[in-house]
Amino acid sequence: MPGMTRVMIVDDHAVVREGLKMILEGQEDISVVAEAGDDAGTLTRAREQPMDVILLDVSLPGRSGLEILKQLRYQYPDLAVLMLSIHPEDQYAVRFLRAGASGYMTKETAPAELVAAIRKVANGGRYVSQVLAECLVEELERPDTAEPHTRLSDREYQLLVRIGQGLKPAQIAEELHVSTKTISTYRSRLLEKMGLSSNAELVQYAVRQGLVD
Repeated sequence: MPGMTRVMIVDDHAVVREGLKMILEGQEDISVVAEAGDDAGTLTRAREQPMDVILLDVSLPGRSGLEILKQLRYQYPDLAVLMLSIHPEDQYAVRFLRAGASGYMTKETAPAELVAAIRKVANGGRYVSQVLAECLVEELERPDTAEPHTRLSDREYQLLVRIGQGLKPAQIAEELHVSTKTISTYRSRLLEKMGLSSNAELVQYAVRQGLVD
C-alpha cells in the first residue's frame, strides 16, 4: 500500500513483540513486516525483507544493541533504527544517538508517542523526547562534569556493562569476539579512566548508575 511504513520489531521477549505488534497493526499506515529475537535474526530479516524502520531493543542475547545498530547503519544507511529500552534516557540515549540511532524510547512510553516516533523517523526525522532533549542540553553545557562512563569508548562501555552484569573475562571475550588478553587490556584502561581499582568497584558503579538490569 502506498505510504505504508514497514516496521521490524526486535526484542528477545515474545510477549513484548506481540504487544508492540498489536499497537502498531492498529494503525492504517504502519505494517509489521518482520520480527526477530536476537542479533542473527535481526540481520537476516533486514537482508531479506524490505523495511523502513527497525524498532530495536537495547538488550539482546549475543551482541549488544549498540553493536547491531552500528552494523545496520553501515549496511543500510537509509534505514531508520529506533531504540527501545527499559533504561532511562540519561543512561544510554546519547551514546546510541551518536552511533546513528534515529531515536531512543523507554518501554514506559505511551503507545501514541511510540506511533508518532515511528512516523517521524520513517520520514527522515529524529525522535527526541523532552527528557532526552534536556539531557543533551546538559551535556553541551556541562561537558566536564559528566559521569565518567559517558566518556568511555564504545568497547570500554560494553565491557563496563558486562562486568556490571557479573560476567567472567572468558564470557565477555566470547560475547565481544576478542581474546581474554584483550579483555584484560581493556579492563586496565577502563579502571584507569574510571578512577577505580577493582571489578567490585566497577560493579558497584554500574549498579548505582543503572547501567545493568
